[in-house]
Amino acid sequence: MPLPDPSRRYPITLPDGTDHKGTVFLSDVIEHPKFQAGAFSYASDFDPPEDWAARLAPYLFPFSEETLRIGRFCQIAHGVRFLTSSANHAMDGLSCYPFPVFDPENMQGFQPDTRDTVVGNDVWIGYGALILPGARIGNGVIIGAGAVVRGQVPDYAIVTGNPGRVERFRFDEGIIQRLLALAWWDWPLAQIEAALPAILQGDIDALEQEQPTC
Repeated sequence: MPLPDPSRRYPITLPDGTDHKGTVFLSDVIEHPKFQAGAFSYASDFDPPEDWAARLAPYLFPFSEETLRIGRFCQIAHGVRFLTSSANHAMDGLSCYPFPVFDPENMQGFQPDTRDTVVGNDVWIGYGALILPGARIGNGVIIGAGAVVRGQVPDYAIVTGNPGRVERFRFDEGIIQRLLALAWWDWPLAQIEAALPAILQGDIDALEQEQPTC
């Protein structure tokens, strides 16, 4: 089974031969200085936008002090939103009202929260999930539909609910450590392609046999 072409804007071809416009590889559609997406990471939407960065991260501006970074091979469902740090209000005064944002001379220097939002590799973010400012999501995580996620999410956790909580882990600790050591998402593409049967069948012993030697 070949890997999809990472340079294609629309990586899914329907049975009639047309491109499915509701799914895009983010690295081919994001042109935003504060939004980074790794190869093969895709987003889907039933109402495909012209500006995918604005749809996914509506508070992330070119002049924002934070970044949104998404790793490789991530899967982002319809309705997912990243509320990045520019969305936060100051809470150390007597009011949370953002008076400076209405003054063009003070707007850019006023950002109470500057934390980055970071998503690891091979992360599945389900329908309608909300990722809050400063979230750091580990590798292999599954975020359930409608979950509201903040803070640190450990590798290969399954998170559901509001507030998002770790329900369980996808694998035992030994398997997780082996997967993290393999970091298959960083392998040369030809070796990932050769390893697809092991990945799809959940055979970590076979995956280790495919590991690059240098």
